Amino acid sequence: MSLRLYDSATRETTELRPVREGEVSLYVCGPTTQGAPHLGHLRTFLSVDILVRWLERSGHAVTHVRNVTDIDDKILALSAEADAEWWAWSLRFERQFQDVLDRLGARRPTYEPRATGHVPEMIAFMERLIERGHAYADGQGSVYFDVRSLPEYGSLTRQSLEDMQDAGESPEPGKRDARDFALWKRAKDTEPDTAAWDTPFGRGRPGWHLECSAMIRKYLGETFDIHAGGLDLRFPHHENEQAQSHAAGYGFAQRWMHPGVLTVDGLKMGKSLHNFVTAADALAAHSAPAVRLALAGGHYRAVVEYNAATTAEAEVVWERFVQTVRRALRLVGEAGRGPVAEVELPEAFVAAMDDDLAVPEALAVVHGTQSRLNTAIGAGDAAAALPLLRALRAMLDVLGLDPLDPHWDADGATSAGGGAATAEHAALDALVRSRLAERAEARAAKDWTRADAIRDGLASAGIRVEDGREGADWTIETTTGGN
Repeated sequence: MSLRLYDSATRETTELRPVREGEVSLYVCGPTTQGAPHLGHLRTFLSVDILVRWLERSGHAVTHVRNVTDIDDKILALSAEADAEWWAWSLRFERQFQDVLDRLGARRPTYEPRATGHVPEMIAFMERLIERGHAYADGQGSVYFDVRSLPEYGSLTRQSLEDMQDAGESPEPGKRDARDFALWKRAKDTEPDTAAWDTPFGRGRPGWHLECSAMIRKYLGETFDIHAGGLDLRFPHHENEQAQSHAAGYGFAQRWMHPGVLTVDGLKMGKSLHNFVTAADALAAHSAPAVRLALAGGHYRAVVEYNAATTAEAEVVWERFVQTVRRALRLVGEAGRGPVAEVELPEAFVAAMDDDLAVPEALAVVHGTQSRLNTAIGAGDAAAALPLLRALRAMLDVLGLDPLDPHWDADGATSAGGGAATAEHAALDALVRSRLAERAEARAAKDWTRADAIRDGLASAGIRVEDGREGADWTIETTTGGN
């Protein structure tokens, strides 16, 4: 079976047939660097990361382009309020995005171009649109796309031009129609001179939509496979991207991918609702792999709910992955640490991932394999445990959650997520093992009362002791409030 993906333009799930066999070209609308990354950004980019991992695991060479909108109205306004250079303000948050995604184990894109680095390509694009009768300059430095010139305008979001916002309104100065959108914005006296470029149409700066079409053509060509981005970008951004690219005579995206929205405590995230969660907030409260699992563990098209219960559950699931892998390594030794990129995946896992990236069904296969591995460990059956461990790690690697990936396991010993979480886990492990050593001494002396007291004391702290052939081990026993 080959990968079948939902196309949010046609609203159909069909087989992915790349423009070039064996290669997949992917463009993702990246951050507008006006402020710190939040959970909505992470949900989209982690969904795309799993797509890229699965495409590569399936044998495709992926060219992944994710842009950076490093100049726009809000960047200029917010930087001015902070008395900062706009480009320094933008770079600050661009680095925050990169750092957060790195912490969450997201692979870097093939190319990560900035809007301000592609002004020549945008000028050429506008000249082509004007020549073909789809755009016009207002004589004051701005250039607009003429929406009425393209009969298919609105097809991506299935809207008629007459029903769109601003229909019937008087256009602002320079526009022929209130619904025409800016390809290029004239320079303003109130904005820094460094935020404008000279063009044949006058001095100004990029409009939001034009940058993506110009960069897509440069890095992926006139026709490419998948365009992804947040659901909130479908209109007007993606509609306008498609319109200007089709008007220029390009095939553009063959398929659209829009991950679903994220809610916090049952409501769409928003500052006015006091449920706005930044990436920094989430990573301060939880380990990075647990945040990744909480955001990417559902189906990418479904609404993802982020709250105390879901994050607690994600922490428990991650800790159990860690503990299972650690116990398995004690039984099978270094053979369990080998690379898993070539390990054959269970058929049910492959079928789930090929079915529009059905991560929940894929995780069910992961948990079933983990259960069988725990049984083999309990029986001391190393021969059965080794292939199960390798299969478990291979599946988790597709999801970016292999506990032995160097990203999560930088010190060579399985940890609970790197950084502070690693140190905390190591400290807890040392303390618990000290108590387990005391318990072992008590059991050897047949002091069952003391041995039971140590076990019960650990249990009261939420730590379950498991006795096996290799001695005692421990796991965190957490109640998540589920069934």
